[in-house]
Amino acid sequence: MDKLIIEGGAPLLGELRVQGAKNAVLPILAAAAMAGGECVIHNCPRLRDVEKTVMILQRLGCGVRREGGTITVDSSALTGCVIDEGLMREMRSSIIFLGAILTACSEAVVGMPGGCPIGLRPIDLHIKALKKMGVSVCEEHGYIKCSCGRIRGCDIHLDFPSVGATENVMLAAVKAEGVTTITNAAREPEIVDLARFLNAMGARVTGAGSSVVVIEGTESLHGAEYSIMPDRIVAQTYLIAALMTGGHIRVSDARPEHMRAALSALSDMGADIREDSGGIDIRSRGRIRSVHIIRTMPYPGFPTDIQSPFMALASVADGTSVFVENIFENRYRHVDELVRMGADIKVEGRSAVVRGVKELYGANVEAYELRGGAALVLAALAANGRSTVTGTEYIDRGYEDIEGCLARCGARIHRVGC
Repeated sequence: MDKLIIEGGAPLLGELRVQGAKNAVLPILAAAAMAGGECVIHNCPRLRDVEKTVMILQRLGCGVRREGGTITVDSSALTGCVIDEGLMREMRSSIIFLGAILTACSEAVVGMPGGCPIGLRPIDLHIKALKKMGVSVCEEHGYIKCSCGRIRGCDIHLDFPSVGATENVMLAAVKAEGVTTITNAAREPEIVDLARFLNAMGARVTGAGSSVVVIEGTESLHGAEYSIMPDRIVAQTYLIAALMTGGHIRVSDARPEHMRAALSALSDMGADIREDSGGIDIRSRGRIRSVHIIRTMPYPGFPTDIQSPFMALASVADGTSVFVENIFENRYRHVDELVRMGADIKVEGRSAVVRGVKELYGANVEAYELRGGAALVLAALAANGRSTVTGTEYIDRGYEDIEGCLARCGARIHRVGC
């Protein structure tokens, strides 16, 4: 596997363009399998998870081609309804294909999903909802086997506003008989992006972005052309990188309305932030201040996906910060690696206390999951000395050419093969 070599201490200066959103492109690519024709999807980032999603589409019989940032999916020859266990194990979001394949084929067989080891993501909400919609579900030998006639629209209340469950119900409901109403639905911007793409395909989805989403079933869908929204987590990662290195960058194509919780915290920690219709400028105003407490919550609360990069930031701030992880129970795997770099962090259960230190120092560290890996890269950018970050296969799941993006703003970072 590759590794990233980083010489810390160089301030980031310049402009970065935000890639398309990982958490939007994956369900949209899955939805393209239902079109029965050609979908042209722009602003698709080059990520490991996108590559795996393309492989799944091809195994299902879709024609797929990529030209730059555009992926074209032709589902007119879709014949398969089975996704093998190997591909499912490589990414958790692959479960989103369940609703799409059911809509396209009236049956689906998928392996249990895998992905980053950040904690349990039980799919019971998905299964419970599909059963209520008239789907027969059998779980055996590591596979989920589903079948149905025409899916029935109904009222579905989610016990937790799960993004994946909301998306799966939306995908299953677009051609269902009658109306499906999801209450306590996830409100993330990526849900809105999926709804817009589905509507471009001829679906009738309203309320996306609120806690109540209504899907009126339609007889048929068709191909569509669509552009993926910018990745709000990647944008926030680069903003933190600038602040940690005492730099000044512009993140273009970022949508500040998607990042209010994180931008507020960055401002409280001493960042000078300017917003406009084209992006976000951030400048360091001297020594970073601690943040009193960060509690991860479903959107529009503080996102769990940016918790670990914020912890890297807090590790070099003046004062003590407290983090409470309310979404995933195993999302502190980056802590021991930050401590190897000189951070002062104590974890007890779902809480972490971070006492800021004067400086971090370079070390050999390993990423064990996507966002924790990004946190290690940020720490290495700010550290005194050279760091080596391994486990880049996790980072590459969500960040397109992270070393190239940072190097263009002055970071001393490069990738080498092991």
